[in-house]
Amino acid sequence: MTSRAKLLAIVASALALGACSSTTTAPAPSAFSGKPVAARSRKQPPGNIDDRSMCEWKGKNDREASETAGPGAIKPNVRRVFLVIGTGDDRRRVLVCREIDTNFDGIKDVVRRYNDKGESLHEESDTNLDGRIDTWITFARGRMAEMRLDNDRDGKPDEWKFFTEGRIARVRRDTNRDGKPDIWEIYREGKLERMGVDIDGDERVDRWDHDTELRRRFEESERQKEEEAAKREAAKRAAEGGDEEDEAQPKVPENKPAPAPATPDKPASDKPAADKPAADKSAADKPAASKK
Repeated sequence: MTSRAKLLAIVASALALGACSSTTTAPAPSAFSGKPVAARSRKQPPGNIDDRSMCEWKGKNDREASETAGPGAIKPNVRRVFLVIGTGDDRRRVLVCREIDTNFDGIKDVVRRYNDKGESLHEESDTNLDGRIDTWITFARGRMAEMRLDNDRDGKPDEWKFFTEGRIARVRRDTNRDGKPDIWEIYREGKLERMGVDIDGDERVDRWDHDTELRRRFEESERQKEEEAAKREAAKRAAEGGDEEDEAQPKVPENKPAPAPATPDKPASDKPAADKPAADKSAADKPAASKK
């Protein structure tokens, strides 16, 4: 083989190796949305893996951790931390913290903490996957009560959401990034009813914008409820009044006929009693026989 052929073979081999090394891996899908999310680069010393755990369990004797693979994950991406209570037969574990790597890049993005009853207390998450927490959630009796959001990525909340019975009730927004709310939203039955705007920056509503159609439907529904309640109350009072009248009337014993009305005595007859026939006067006047 000539030197020129050898040179061409070496160049071809180098190009082939370069093509293999430039092959990229497709982004992993998110565990929440299922859409591909670009993985964040991490450089860790060999043998030292830091997944930015937010649960407190390392170095604590009363904590135990378990890791599992969630839907779509090849490697474990969910860590649960338990508080160990009691010893021997009375030993039990209570879930106190859970954290998840949502986009499978090896870094935990969501952490939720629980009380000793297993009810949710707080949750923090990095929803835009920039490595910083931007969502804070507070729970009450295990249900969402408040959510704070950082939309401008400055590390501070600029949107506050409040919930009642798990449904959104109020929202405050800071749109001019001065740290103070300038928009207030009021919700009714989970739907926006009115919105207040602070125009001059004094933290007071200068204008209310209403959803007139929603308000009309709600007022109509409330009116119908009041009418139905009034009808039920009137029917209840009528039933109670009928019962009182029944109690006032004398009760006739069952299975016993009412006594017949007394009939007046018949008047004595005016007809005189018939005279008995008079004795035979000839027999009465006849003298008794003489004795001889």
